[in-house]
Amino acid sequence: MYVASVSNELRVPVRYLREDKPHGSAGGLYNFRDLIMEDNPSHIFLLNCDVCCSFPLPEMLEAHKRFGGMGTILVIKVSAESANQFGELVADPVTNELLHYTEKPETFVSDRINCGVYVFTPDIFTVIQGVSSRRKDRANLRCLSSFEALQSATRNTPSDFVRLDQDILTPFAGKKQLYTYETLDFWEQIKTPGMSLKCSALYLAQFRFSSPNLLASGDGTKSATIIGDVYIHPSAKVHPSAKIGPNVSISANARIGAGVRLISCIILDGVEIMENAVVFHAIVGWKSSIGKWSRVQAEGDYNAKLGITILGEAVAVEDEVVVTSSIVLPNKTLNVSVQEEILL
Repeated sequence: MYVASVSNELRVPVRYLREDKPHGSAGGLYNFRDLIMEDNPSHIFLLNCDVCCSFPLPEMLEAHKRFGGMGTILVIKVSAESANQFGELVADPVTNELLHYTEKPETFVSDRINCGVYVFTPDIFTVIQGVSSRRKDRANLRCLSSFEALQSATRNTPSDFVRLDQDILTPFAGKKQLYTYETLDFWEQIKTPGMSLKCSALYLAQFRFSSPNLLASGDGTKSATIIGDVYIHPSAKVHPSAKIGPNVSISANARIGAGVRLISCIILDGVEIMENAVVFHAIVGWKSSIGKWSRVQAEGDYNAKLGITILGEAVAVEDEVVVTSSIVLPNKTLNVSVQEEILL
């Protein structure tokens, strides 16, 4: 159902593919090569699901064609202190060729990191197949002592398990096959639920330049008071006395009552927030309701486990209840206040 709705919204066919077993980040791509190549595409985009950025795909593709290599990697400059949390790389400053790549090194290599966004020619499948074949040949030729065979470090990796970073990017760096495209826009890795709020704020800020017509405005006279970057779906109903923002996204068919205050939150489809309720640093799930004078809140530490509050689908927070730094699973009714809890 979700896949069908996304296909209709984007007007492109979307298909969900599931591996029967782990094949690695490159091996998984190869495993579905026949389906991917069904319409004989000239280029293939590969996007990690846990990253947030502007995804400059047209610009990447144009640069990739100009470089003439097998693949182009989106990269960004970060602080030297944080670089070792990611894949670090060195590129030729003139040609942009990838010269060296290492995944999460112990010592500093470069302040340019891999963003997890790629464009490849179909030649990538031949390269993955080559890595797999060489691994199989080595496994057939190698003899191990009984002691070595018992050690996990020397057990053979399955030949069809191919990692994009260690097995493709690292060995093919410096061979005029891989190039880099550097973005000056925002980029974040989504490792905690709280990062969803930070990423939402980044996209709202981008709308100021790319799609300002999507952002709401209002001064509290005929419509709600809007502070900072706020998105309100056209079907949502917001009372003029509500105060919204900054960094708020309100989805379809949501109903925001009189005197409501929303700050740094995502309100999903069909949510009802009643009079004088307050929501900040929170994600409110589909068809949930928040009662009068209630508060759903958190400190806003995006990296902490309970840095934001999350209400699952169809959660009901009754009147005058305070929910602080908690995660509430779907279909729960809260009639007492809770703090720093995970409610199953």
